[in-house]
Amino acid sequence: MASIRIKLFLVAITLLNSSAYVRPPGFKLETIVIDPGHGGKDPGTLGKKAKEKDVALKISLKLGKYIEKNFPDVKVIYTRKDDRYVALDERAEIANRNKAQLFICIHANSLPGAPAYGTETYVMGLHKDKGNFEVAKRENSVILMDENYEQRYEGFDPKSPESYILFTLSQSVYHESSLKFAQKLEQQFKTKGGRFSRGVKQAGFLVLWRTAMPSVLIETGFLSNSKEEGFLLSDDGQDLIASGIFRAFKEYKTEIESIN
Repeated sequence: MASIRIKLFLVAITLLNSSAYVRPPGFKLETIVIDPGHGGKDPGTLGKKAKEKDVALKISLKLGKYIEKNFPDVKVIYTRKDDRYVALDERAEIANRNKAQLFICIHANSLPGAPAYGTETYVMGLHKDKGNFEVAKRENSVILMDENYEQRYEGFDPKSPESYILFTLSQSVYHESSLKFAQKLEQQFKTKGGRFSRGVKQAGFLVLWRTAMPSVLIETGFLSNSKEEGFLLSDDGQDLIASGIFRAFKEYKTEIESIN
């Protein structure tokens, strides 16, 4: 663990010494990666009828179609387009390898025994309360399904608070851009989608930490809430979420390209 801490500390120092992300003149957002959470042997959270992996995939495919139709010059890449398992490190690698300029990870939440509802969007950062930590811990625990996960993830233990302390050493140069996009997402969900916004939050999501571009993880609703489960299972509900993400993407793209 000590050698891992030293390695991550060196990475952190590099990031801390880096200036804020500066887009080159004439920047165009041309490649986006859409990441439907879970899949295959990993169902994600479960409602009475719904599986997170299915909800996430359907919303992701709808979002991709919106972008492809309205922005044919933007390359849309999916980490999966069907019901298959993709490891967290592979998801991040797909985005990095394709030099994506935005990474959108789509999930559904769960809090059994509580009447929780609404959307929340996460950016990489230090969790500020136990709830944020529990969400990150649940999503990161998927790595336990991977062969040789200790070596692949450099000793990261999704259940150990000590592992998450390492995330506090680094502040991604893409944090500001990620935060800007996340705020637009929650604003769209609230004002145009009529959804209850639980706000923009920070937590140590491994998949976001490994991506080298502005990245967000969207929890689209709670499958543990029967009303929200029905909403997320419906075609209209999935379309409302996808269209909200698309509008936020459109606004974000226009804004960052106009800065140059």
